[in-house]
Amino acid sequence: MKMSGGVRPTYNDIQLPKDDHERRISAAAPAPKNVHHATIAPTHKRFLTFQQLNALAIIVVFSASGMVSMEDFVFVVLSYIYVHFLSKVAFPPPPNASTHERVFDPNNKFLSLYISVAAVIGLVLPIAYIFHGILGKDKQGIKAASPHVFLLSSQVFMEGVASSGKFSIPIRVFVPVFYNSRRIFTIVEWLRNEIGKVDEEDGGSPARVYMGRALAIANMVLWCFNLFGFLLPVYLPRAFKKYYAAFNKIKD
Repeated sequence: MKMSGGVRPTYNDIQLPKDDHERRISAAAPAPKNVHHATIAPTHKRFLTFQQLNALAIIVVFSASGMVSMEDFVFVVLSYIYVHFLSKVAFPPPPNASTHERVFDPNNKFLSLYISVAAVIGLVLPIAYIFHGILGKDKQGIKAASPHVFLLSSQVFMEGVASSGKFSIPIRVFVPVFYNSRRIFTIVEWLRNEIGKVDEEDGGSPARVYMGRALAIANMVLWCFNLFGFLLPVYLPRAFKKYYAAFNKIKD
């Protein structure tokens, strides 16, 4: 599953060479005379991407199994509503501007590596830790790690919604900043729970206790850096610069 701190490219960012070649031929061909130009309806985009489907599956499983608190579930629902509210009131898409404009180059290898590492540390390993806890009957560890996984999966789903073409760049920034800020509190509780384990009855084998602590610390370091070292000082200013530059072009 692909995820990110808000910089993952969507399928709309990719153009096939064949499509680009046909577009150049169409542009170069002279338009026939005395022909009324018909309005062509835009093609419908996919409702959900593969990454969103994976994230939605995790959300449904965790919700159905009772591992998600009502507070986290309400947070996700309200974030969906608030995204639409912000889009209408504060940050509407610029007129005649592309809503698929990218802040970063999707071919950036360092950025792709960063996203892959974040996906492994933030989703893959915690999910494996939770399933291992189910086999080892570590209810305390499962309960502590589940909110982070649920919220990160919800973030991946919401990033797909924000990148669907209906929202402006600031909305696409809002989703990872909003969710990353919330998840830090859940990771703090996860870390506090792991440190509080003192015997095998609390967390299973000693190896599992140390694994849980290492995983919680790794996620704390990763997502604190993602919020305070990348999203706020780097991603946010660039996104707003592109957003307001589009309005300045319209005024000119």
